[in-house]
Amino acid sequence: MSVDPEKIGIIAGSGQFPLLFIEAAQKAGRKTILIAHRNETSEDVAAAADEVCWVRLGQLGKVIKFFHSRGVGETVFVGAITKTRIFRDILPDFKGMTLWNKIDAKQDDAILRAVAGVLEDEGIKVLESTCYLKHLFFPCGILTKKKPDKTQLLDIAFGWENARAIGAMDIGQCVVVRNRSVLAVEAIEGTDAAIARGGALAKEKAVVVKVRKPGQDFRFDLPATGVKTIETMASVGGAVLAVEAGQSLLFDPEAMIKAANDAGIVVVGVKENPDGSLDYCHE
Repeated sequence: MSVDPEKIGIIAGSGQFPLLFIEAAQKAGRKTILIAHRNETSEDVAAAADEVCWVRLGQLGKVIKFFHSRGVGETVFVGAITKTRIFRDILPDFKGMTLWNKIDAKQDDAILRAVAGVLEDEGIKVLESTCYLKHLFFPCGILTKKKPDKTQLLDIAFGWENARAIGAMDIGQCVVVRNRSVLAVEAIEGTDAAIARGGALAKEKAVVVKVRKPGQDFRFDLPATGVKTIETMASVGGAVLAVEAGQSLLFDPEAMIKAANDAGIVVVGVKENPDGSLDYCHE
C-alpha cells in the first residue's frame, strides 16, 4: 500500500468531536478521509471531510479497504458510538465478525484496542484523538460562580474513588453520588443516562464525578462533557459536576459554563496528586 502522508483517516461516531477534529486537521494541512457510521455520524460532519465512506457498525473490512484505496497510513477514533447498538444495529462483514468472535469481554477498551490492533496490522497507525485538539482538555479549577461546599467536596472525593474503581474494571467513567452514597454507575447506557437515573434517585443535589480510566488509552474513548451534560443535570436538579482535569475533553466551554451558572450548578476540574489527594487548583 502506498501511503499519502498528507491524508489522515477519521473513524467517526456522533457528536461534535468529529467536526472539530476535521477542522483542526485541515487547518494543519491534512486531507481528511472520513469513515462515517450510519445512524451516528451527522451529515454536517460528512460534508466537512475531503472524502467520506459510509459504513454500518462492524464493517471493519470495508474500513480497511477504503483507507488502503486512499493511501491512508494514520487514523483516529473520534465521536461516540451508541453502545447499545451492538445488540440491535451491528452488521459486521467477514473481517468484523472474525474479530468480534475473538474478543472475550465485549467492553469498550477491549473492543477498541482489538480494532486498533487490526488496523495497525494493516499498516494504519492509530493516533491519539487529541493530536490536534490539546486545547480542548478540561482545565483545573472552579469554572463557575458557585463553589462546592464542604459536603459536596466530601461527595467528590467519595465519587472519585468509586469512579476510578469502575474505570479499572472497564465498566464506565462516571458515577452519581449524594451524601457519600452511590446512586448510579455509568455502564453501557452512557453518561447522560446515568446522570438522569442517579439524579432522579437523589431528587436534588446530586454530585456527578467523571474521571479517566486507569491506564486510559488516549487514542479513544476519552471522557467528554459539554452543554448537554449540564442540561441533563439541570433536568434532575443536579448540583455539582467534577471532572478530571487534563484527562478529559470539554466542548463549548463558554456555553457550558453559562448554562451551569444559569442552573446554579458547580463545575470544577480536579487533578489527582501522586499521593491520591485531590487538587482543585485554587488560586
